Amino acid sequence: MESACPHLGADMSHADIEECETGVVAVCPWHRYDFDLQTGKSDTGLSACTFAVEVRTEDTVDTVYMETPKEGTGWRIVEMRPVSEAFADPPPPVASDLSANLSSTVSQENEPVVPEENAPTTLMEWAVLILNTPHPRLKVERTKHAVHLFRTGQLKSIGNKSPSAPTPPDVPSRDDAYLRNTVDPSKVKNRRNRASMLHALANIEQWAIDLAWDIMARFGPTNKDLPPAFFADFTKMALDESKHFSLLTSRLSALSPSTPYGSMPVHAGLWESATVTSQSLISRLAIIHLVHEARGLDVNPATIEKFRKAGDKETVGVMEIIHADEVTHVTAGHRWFTWAVAREAEEGNIEGDVDPVKRFREEVKKGWTGDIKGPFNIEAREMAGLTPQFYEGLRGELGYPAEEGVTSATGGGTDLDGLEKGVAAVRLEYET
Repeated sequence: MESACPHLGADMSHADIEECETGVVAVCPWHRYDFDLQTGKSDTGLSACTFAVEVRTEDTVDTVYMETPKEGTGWRIVEMRPVSEAFADPPPPVASDLSANLSSTVSQENEPVVPEENAPTTLMEWAVLILNTPHPRLKVERTKHAVHLFRTGQLKSIGNKSPSAPTPPDVPSRDDAYLRNTVDPSKVKNRRNRASMLHALANIEQWAIDLAWDIMARFGPTNKDLPPAFFADFTKMALDESKHFSLLTSRLSALSPSTPYGSMPVHAGLWESATVTSQSLISRLAIIHLVHEARGLDVNPATIEKFRKAGDKETVGVMEIIHADEVTHVTAGHRWFTWAVAREAEEGNIEGDVDPVKRFREEVKKGWTGDIKGPFNIEAREMAGLTPQFYEGLRGELGYPAEEGVTSATGGGTDLDGLEKGVAAVRLEYET
């Protein structure tokens, strides 16, 4: 069965499965609509898409056969993979000689997951609370709790249509211990030992958690027609990034107990792109999810190979989980980018090209600096919907030729000097 409820897009992978007189049904966790697992039909008149899946043993090899949709021709299975939603256990407490440097971190970690006063009741309130949570492990636990409440229909509402929806911070909170180690990216880019690589990857995942919550909190209230499926996709993304952070910090702790997360230099380069795209949902989706995250698909195989050559099978397993999840994140970015472009055309509020490929290239020129560099993971990008027409021969022109500022993705001025202390300035491009 398709994973989205045809009513309002709830994640049906978290549905209750119940037996009834007519057969077995999946019960939507949001509004308790039930759908027959064989036919997809519901007493409400709605119908979910169902398809036959069969495993056949042929010459001792198990092969999965899947019925194609009735509409269209030439269907092919892009990807079939197992999904791991397992989080790693938190690393053990830091050694006494390090605890002094991380004391404020430890104290904030002891805060309850659900605040004792003014506990959030909507998804928007949880998003802003998590963005304002400095301690990364508390951020992870609050993400897990908030996503569970959302998926199981225990929140009052999404909250993006409320006139009192909370405002997200310009820059997510970071604990003082982490801010003290925030440096210019050039100071950390050449660190290549495994512990440093794991620390750097965990830092990226911490920012990625915030980026997933920020796109909901920042653009939900200003785009009130965003369907619930948008929030389902990005809460999944937030949960995935939290899972990745927990897996990476666990490996870091196992590999190098004397250098817990937060003890090495980190940078905040990802958030500069968030600042540049803070006024446009289309720009945010293009730059963060179809440039930054797509570039992750390109570099992940080489990173995995480095750990494999070092004989680190455990980290290879972690990175393979992360890579598979990131394909779905780029897929979500592509889905909502094309949706936003189509919506803009339907409303007649057209600020750029209505062709998704051409519009993407326009946004990159305005919101990125330098070439979109290869080598490209063409197969993984195609799985996510990014054909070479999106990215080949593309160069961003952000900051050229202006010297005193940059041009935002909506054409207005953005003063990056106003970022909070500790956020490093960085040219928005990747090394090969």
